[in-house]
Amino acid sequence: MAQEYKHILVPVDGSAEAELAFKKAVAVTKRNGEDAELRLLHVVDTRAFQNISSFDTSMVEQVTDTAKKTLDKYVDYAKKNGVDKVSYSIEYGAPKTIIARDVPKEMNADLIMIGATGLNAVERILIGSVTEYVTRMAICDVLVVRTDLDNKPIANPKNKNKK
Repeated sequence: MAQEYKHILVPVDGSAEAELAFKKAVAVTKRNGEDAELRLLHVVDTRAFQNISSFDTSMVEQVTDTAKKTLDKYVDYAKKNGVDKVSYSIEYGAPKTIIARDVPKEMNADLIMIGATGLNAVERILIGSVTEYVTRMAICDVLVVRTDLDNKPIANPKNKNKK
């Protein structure tokens, strides 16, 4: 019997890798039948605002508004590509635990599809990547997207001229 995934979670952060994971997740959701649901997740890392002395809620509102616009576009894309059960949520806090444990538990996720890298290079260097944490600590299966929609390695612009 083939493994079927019915509750697929895709964390998105605005990076190209996250968008690719999302597009692959649309295809996986569609292949798993009409009962399969796709949930998009954006986590606003509130720790990023802790050291800003002039912090006010308008900063978080701006980030949230930008995320909503992107997520609305993703929902439209999913629906146009045959996924009827698609939703999103925006959470606030530490992305690692929210992605690996909190939201998967709440939605009974059976698969997390996540991009190999995200936007926050500083965090990746200092305390490890969100993706690495999720692969170790998630409460369900995790698929790390490392290839494009044709399953070819993602082109790295930094290595473009090297052979």
